[in-house]
Amino acid sequence: MKRILKSAVFVLATMYFIVDAVFLTIATPLARWMARQRVFIRLRKWIGSLSPYSSLALFAVPLVVLEPVKPVAAYLIATGQIAAGVTVLAIGEILKLVIVERLFKLCRRKLLKIPLFAWGYGHWRQGVDWIVSMRAWQAARRWSLKLKHLLHKVIMRSKRSSGYQRRFAQSR
Repeated sequence: MKRILKSAVFVLATMYFIVDAVFLTIATPLARWMARQRVFIRLRKWIGSLSPYSSLALFAVPLVVLEPVKPVAAYLIATGQIAAGVTVLAIGEILKLVIVERLFKLCRRKLLKIPLFAWGYGHWRQGVDWIVSMRAWQAARRWSLKLKHLLHKVIMRSKRSSGYQRRFAQSR
């Protein structure tokens, strides 16, 4: 029974991290762009001036607002509205990742001053470290990196060949 539970937890955690990794590839450039915008520079200074518990309250807002996106997307998909469900999920996850990752980077030191948050973060890190240390996770990670590099090569070849075709067509 314990082995089945571990396997189920591993599969769910792996799926969760893979989905987050996929959305993170989109969210990271968006977060960098947002960080350079003037309005966000002022906002970052204001966030930096908050106390630990005010930072926690601010950190909780996007989680509370955007976490229900997953069940809503699941409902839409289950009722046959697949495009709407996938769109809601993608937009909600990207927004959540961008906002939560950015807030966590800005508030991490303050949040870790709160004992309960530090305790929970420590356990979360242990869970992530446990999953990442598993051979199955490492194999999945290697395969995902190989797939990513393969897709990158295919996209680059496609861009080069379409650029060649455009230049060839223009010279006629």
